[in-house]
Amino acid sequence: MFTIGDFARYGRVSPRMLRHYDAIGLLTPDRTDPATGYRRYGAAQLARLNRIIALKDLGFTLQQVGAVLDERVGPEELRGMLRLRRAELTEAVAAASARLTRVEARLRSIESEGHMPADDVVIKTLPAVRVAELTGTAASYQPEDIGPVIGPLYDRMFPLLEGAGLRPTGPGIARYEDAPEGGGAIVVHAGVTVSGPVGPVGDTGVRVVELPPFEAATIVHRGAMDDVLSTTHTLARWLDANGYRSAGYSREVTLECPPDRGSWVTELQEPVARA
Repeated sequence: MFTIGDFARYGRVSPRMLRHYDAIGLLTPDRTDPATGYRRYGAAQLARLNRIIALKDLGFTLQQVGAVLDERVGPEELRGMLRLRRAELTEAVAAASARLTRVEARLRSIESEGHMPADDVVIKTLPAVRVAELTGTAASYQPEDIGPVIGPLYDRMFPLLEGAGLRPTGPGIARYEDAPEGGGAIVVHAGVTVSGPVGPVGDTGVRVVELPPFEAATIVHRGAMDDVLSTTHTLARWLDANGYRSAGYSREVTLECPPDRGSWVTELQEPVARA
């Protein structure tokens, strides 16, 4: 079972949105503690959440979404709806094109339901690593908020490192944490492995930090990070089925990043503990 915060992360939605869906009866938690009111969700509920978000992005009202789901629309019918909307969005403005990417990601996750190869997830004890980082803040953990923050951070960082004479010695490592101000905001750390001394890199705004070792459940994602939902859902289902719980946000370790984003290879490293 997942807390509302963990379930929101795996579904790439906000906890506030989940509370609203609960209030209107669209997606109720598997369990609610009568004393504390704390909500607990099961991994199987990601399937319904996928459909809610996909239908909402198709332009359905939440009332209409509820009616469609109550009629038990299957993945193939949903796929047809998504393809129709894709044709419409292709002719729309750039903002609608970004929405199309999210719809396609939800579709891929829906199509992968029930497919969870056991060898996709590996438990590892990861060693300490030293990284140079630039940091920013995103409004939420949703891809449409993370992407516009992390991309420019990396674009700025590499020229700054070169100017400071500090060369990368390993892969890029992106990591995330809740912002101190709360409200669903996320601190985004765009980093790359280096061997320089810990501390600020001149007056560039880049800082070298040493990340401690930790136990992680790891899974390799192949493709653009906009399409990471299927991979994160596979990881969530594996954790739920194997007695682990999440202990924080996944690190994203870039193994290959050719110009074609669809050919990227990224390892997700989720800190875990035994449930």
